[in-house]
Amino acid sequence: MTTPIRLRVHISEPFDFERENESADLFGSTLDHADPDADEWVIELEGWFRFNEREYDVVMVGPRYVGEHLGQVFDSLLGRPVRIAHRTRDGWHYSMAGMISLAPPPPDEADDIDDLDFDEGSK
Repeated sequence: MTTPIRLRVHISEPFDFERENESADLFGSTLDHADPDADEWVIELEGWFRFNEREYDVVMVGPRYVGEHLGQVFDSLLGRPVRIAHRTRDGWHYSMAGMISLAPPPPDEADDIDDLDFDEGSK
């Protein structure tokens, strides 16, 4: 069984995306990475974002440039450029651009990680 990966989607266009939302960064997970032939990945977001006076909790991303593949995100340091679509009545509509990158664990899971095994109470 495939484990979902957690991704960060940074919205760079439209430039005023952050005005209607808390941040230009969206976090979510996908299982589409398991299919090496998938040209687009559907990402279920951990929260909502507002766009054109509507709220969405799912986006679809595809490579921004010809010849690139979303699987390259595993080999990149800063992420990969993507086109970002939201769902409409007529299907998916690409209306945004940005970057995807692998995301760290959610804050509640990251707090449980103790690499140093440091105990402040003992001296």
